[in-house]
Amino acid sequence: MFLGELIMTFINQDMPEAGDTVVVGMSGGVDSTLTAFMLRQKGCRVIGVTMSLWDGSLPELKPGKPLRESCFGPGEEENIAGCERFCKEQGIEYHVIDVKEQYKKEVLEYFKREYRSGRTPNPCIRCNRMIKFGALLDGVQKLGISFDYFCTGHYAKVVRPEQGIFGTDVRPYMIAGAADVSKDQTYFLYRVPSEILSKVRFPLAQMKKKDVFELAEKAHLEAAQREESQDFIGEEYFDLIFSDMPSKPGDIVDLDGHKLGTHRGIEHYTVGQRRGLGVAVNYPVYVHSIDAKNNIVVLAPNDALNSAGLIADDFVWPGNVEPSEPIEAMVKIRLASRPVKARIERLENPDLQDGFTGTPWKITFAEPQRAVAPGQSVVLYDDGVIIGGGVISRTI
Repeated sequence: MFLGELIMTFINQDMPEAGDTVVVGMSGGVDSTLTAFMLRQKGCRVIGVTMSLWDGSLPELKPGKPLRESCFGPGEEENIAGCERFCKEQGIEYHVIDVKEQYKKEVLEYFKREYRSGRTPNPCIRCNRMIKFGALLDGVQKLGISFDYFCTGHYAKVVRPEQGIFGTDVRPYMIAGAADVSKDQTYFLYRVPSEILSKVRFPLAQMKKKDVFELAEKAHLEAAQREESQDFIGEEYFDLIFSDMPSKPGDIVDLDGHKLGTHRGIEHYTVGQRRGLGVAVNYPVYVHSIDAKNNIVVLAPNDALNSAGLIADDFVWPGNVEPSEPIEAMVKIRLASRPVKARIERLENPDLQDGFTGTPWKITFAEPQRAVAPGQSVVLYDDGVIIGGGVISRTI
């Protein structure tokens, strides 16, 4: 019934109107600032909120050393000050919500745990689910703020199917791509539950990034001059975040088990990596896999990094509705990967020793994919709409 391409049509959800109370998640960047500005101009009652993440737990870097803009870092105080100035100028109610403990537990500790297990985490996906659309909204509720919508500056949109999904009557709220494909952020949002999406809207959904900057500059918004955030943590702090435990050096080997060198700790490596391997061979090599149990990093030529498919678990489905039969969809194995057609079906007779979280799913690509990394997410799309996703366990 469902084998083959899914045929579903989706309805865009209405944006906030004048008189609606809208909470806007603000970072101090141009996207979230313009979002708040546009809603205020539209006549909405806007309430700005910023999550406070930085706890100062990492050592300070050398004074005067430039830092890249990042979500977690000492630049947070400046970002909050910028939000406060903007909200004061616009007559917008503003709150800073402390989520440091939740962020440390759900994002930082997860990040370290995954790398030390030989997997490649995606902290942005984790942060969106557990913090931005989790702890932050819990904080808003604790302040006694009631609202009609929660808006952010993400490049995405919220839709609903015209008919029930996967042969049911369920019509959940779902994430779809925005007009600016180059800024697509849907991959990061796939784990946000449908019940939360019912009140979420993305006002930049129909805008291009260049138009956002032009409007922000025209409105003389200070945020238009800010450098964009590049990652969840600056490269300068990457090694420092692992300084709570000593690294364990081990062997770097080829596919036949021949030793090529010594690694400085598996947390410093990820599948597909080529730079910084510290080995001397007469052909290009990349990280093929990481054996955490034996503390080994395996290298291989580029061709050996291709996989026919993968096994993923910890799946989420819109409205918690799973397909009852195999389906075909377009899938992405990382943010920057090109979507590829694949067959998705439940894994038959899973090995309990694999320790799967929930039902494991087998995904077979229509064409081989390079550097499929356990720990990253595989996200399923139907005509640009997310219909599910899970965490990659291993390749096949």
